[in-house]
Amino acid sequence: MKKASQFLVLLLLFATTFSNAQRRGKKTQEVTAPEVQIAQTPKLVVGIVVDQMRYDYLTRFWGHYGEGGFKRMVRDGFNCKNHHFNYAPTSTGPGHASVYTGTTPATHGIIGNNWYDRESDQEVYCASDERYNSIGSASNAGKMSPHRMLTTTMTDQLRLHTQKRGKVIAVALKDRGAVLPGGHMANAAYWFEGGDVGKWISSSFYMNDLPQWVKDFNTSGRVQEYKKAWTTLKDISLYQESGLDNNSYEGLFEDETTPTFPHDTPNMLSKTKDFEIIKFTPYGNSITADFALEALEHESLGTDAITDFLAISFSSTDYVGHKFGVNSKEVQDTYLQLDKDLERILTKLDEKVGSGNYTVFLSADHGAINVPAYLRDQHIPAGYLDLDAMKLRFTEFLKYKYGTTDVVKNISNYQVFLDHKVIHNLDIDLDDAQEEIAMELLGYDQVNQVFTGSQMWQNHYTTGIPYILQNGFNQKRSGDILFVARPGFISYPETGSSHGTPMIYDTHVPLLFFGKGIKKGSTNNRTEIPDIAPTITALLGMAFPNGATGRPIVEVLE
Repeated sequence: MKKASQFLVLLLLFATTFSNAQRRGKKTQEVTAPEVQIAQTPKLVVGIVVDQMRYDYLTRFWGHYGEGGFKRMVRDGFNCKNHHFNYAPTSTGPGHASVYTGTTPATHGIIGNNWYDRESDQEVYCASDERYNSIGSASNAGKMSPHRMLTTTMTDQLRLHTQKRGKVIAVALKDRGAVLPGGHMANAAYWFEGGDVGKWISSSFYMNDLPQWVKDFNTSGRVQEYKKAWTTLKDISLYQESGLDNNSYEGLFEDETTPTFPHDTPNMLSKTKDFEIIKFTPYGNSITADFALEALEHESLGTDAITDFLAISFSSTDYVGHKFGVNSKEVQDTYLQLDKDLERILTKLDEKVGSGNYTVFLSADHGAINVPAYLRDQHIPAGYLDLDAMKLRFTEFLKYKYGTTDVVKNISNYQVFLDHKVIHNLDIDLDDAQEEIAMELLGYDQVNQVFTGSQMWQNHYTTGIPYILQNGFNQKRSGDILFVARPGFISYPETGSSHGTPMIYDTHVPLLFFGKGIKKGSTNNRTEIPDIAPTITALLGMAFPNGATGRPIVEVLE
């Protein structure tokens, strides 16, 4: 009996101990459960747009890049190799707006750098706004705002998400390259006034006076230091990835007789005038990098746990491309020098914000065509629109068909705008007029495809040129007839490169992601410009821009 009692006591003790152990284990498990990370929280996001950067500039000049710029972003980040604009026109204003809004001109409304506005019956500029004054300038160069952009940007969403505690600063040589990325709620946007001024300025939309650090920068002589001869970063004989230095496909600086290095005209060397010329050299990018790094320092970006945003657009690549063409040694040297500026920026971010504490993306606002005159000489079908001949023939058609040219209000951005009142007064059906004029334009040798506004309204295109045009077609702002030139044909002088078409040489651009929350790797799957903003906002756990049509690129995110 005694042994039975002892056994029962031991059994109860074991049961109690086991039960207590279970409770302790459960309690311990609850305490040590890992916390779920619902979003990344970089201290700073840096958005970089390189104006007129074709994707093949990344690969073509690869062997000349250093380890700390483009190569670092590719090696330690994510490379989207098949990245495209999914709309036209492919130009700077729409490009910057689309990168930051996560949608296309059909939704955000920036249908060109300039466009004909039906309501005011005049041409408007994408960033101009007479309601505001220039800050830091006596000219009208600062009378700008983002009011023509109809949707929010990822920078707006950051400001909203953080109750305005997250700071947004945008910097570019071009006003539209700063105003549109900065969005409607930016703390500041700065751009460069060239001419004989050579200063960074802003708009009263953002501020009443320039911060002291900007004034100090403008009086420091830093800009004057870049008024110097343009010499190549490396021995020019090493630039085997580009054409001959002296050729007939490139433009000339004032006083030059050949488009060859070194470029050292009197205006380049002057320290007191013609600061516009800096934009057409790699030094325009360098002064942009200098100013962006000053903003990083003096605006205390990335110094606390609340995410800030620095938007940088490098514009000189576009100016150089337009003047010299995509196959020039000038373009190659510009990208090699830009690579050094990127390295400077990443190094300073490591120092000021901390490696692993920031996220960067890099893309472009459009690509560019090789100089058609050069392509033509290589027996590739290419050339130039004969606008004078087209206008003469088109005028005669309008007179014959309608008895007047008043049915057309404007022709711009490869679009024809009709006067709907005149069409109505002539008792002509608008759809019929659109189709008749479209058929006339299709008969022109240099025109490859034509679509009407009615087609854009009524159909849903998912592939090809119609898909690209429809994404660029804004029902309130775009024209009545859209025409597409033959591949390889542009409206431009016979020197230098241009852009604006729905062709692949204008749509294929780089997209690199780097830093906190970004996987290492690459993809050949197609990605599109409107995917950038949703990818960044998904990473940050924010609401998407309110007009976003793109989708996060899931391969990019950790």
